[in-house]
Amino acid sequence: MNLKRFGAPAAIAAAAALALSSCAANEGGASSDDTTDSSLSGTLVGAGASSQGSAQEAWIAAFQTANPDVTVNYDPSGSGAGRETFQEGASDFAGSDRAFNDEEIAEGNFQACAPDTNIIELPLYISPIAVIFNLEGVESLNLDADTLAGIFAGEITNWNDDAIVSQNDGVELPDQAITAVHRADDSGTTENFTEYLGAAAPDVWTYEADGVWPFEGGEAAQGTSGVVDAVTNGTGTIGYADASRAGDLGTVAVKVGEEYVPYSPEAAAAIVDASPFVEGRSEFDLAIELERDTTASGTYPIVLVSYLVACEEYADSANVELVKAYLGYIASPEGQEASAESAGSAPISDSLRELATAAIDSIQ
Repeated sequence: MNLKRFGAPAAIAAAAALALSSCAANEGGASSDDTTDSSLSGTLVGAGASSQGSAQEAWIAAFQTANPDVTVNYDPSGSGAGRETFQEGASDFAGSDRAFNDEEIAEGNFQACAPDTNIIELPLYISPIAVIFNLEGVESLNLDADTLAGIFAGEITNWNDDAIVSQNDGVELPDQAITAVHRADDSGTTENFTEYLGAAAPDVWTYEADGVWPFEGGEAAQGTSGVVDAVTNGTGTIGYADASRAGDLGTVAVKVGEEYVPYSPEAAAAIVDASPFVEGRSEFDLAIELERDTTASGTYPIVLVSYLVACEEYADSANVELVKAYLGYIASPEGQEASAESAGSAPISDSLRELATAAIDSIQ
């Protein structure tokens, strides 16, 4: 992970903040002896990425157990809706499968935040996006980026197309139409997926990365659950979803360099740690510029980095301690382990945790 955002003095401060945040996590998060002597109380409201749904359930359960006078509500309404809710000041934090872009940040329209203050964006949920399919008798397929782009662009329309058959020796592929399923809502998962297609297969996928599907065609479904249900209940269907929701569906191993890499938390974490931060952001905005077209061995490039978004300074300080305690727990090793167990996500690296905890400590 690129540590240039802070510089040497700030890196030392980050390490000190990590120690303080670890104490805070022990006080505000789940503890090994299940003590519940927390002094925290109140209600915390969040909304956003449905991909974080399973992780949020685990985080909330542990945090509320350790803090019985606290209620955390998280509405998995989708990344776009979550960002809007946060901007409107109707939530204390947002979950988003993409960082706010430069234009959105320049507008500075964040009602929950104090005037002229920055937001912090913490990449605390890292998960591969699985390409899922429902094809009788087939559990896995090897596909390169051009073929995936061709399928979702509507150019490859049959499962026994030579582009698919040539990469899957020994797999019996039927003469059956392909139904490609995409998200109907504004989705960070869609933006991550289309960003990969544009970076890795630019000659085939000519659309800009966007949370809204860029053209009519295929089948549209609402939310992660909608896509999974559509693929599960269809025949010859293919879609994309957070890997924690792949279940028993067939999945694709993606060609990276000269090898086909199946999704895994380890392969997802490998590409995140190899990617730089977005340039030109404020000190505690940890938005990552993923290298989707990597050829590095063992990396899985269709990865979702989902952010927890908060204010560096809130207009109303009433819930500041709750925000810091909850985000501190999520960033802690215990919080990351809870997410890994419940959602199959990749725990963040120690270097990324240092930066995240320093950012959390800055909230006021």
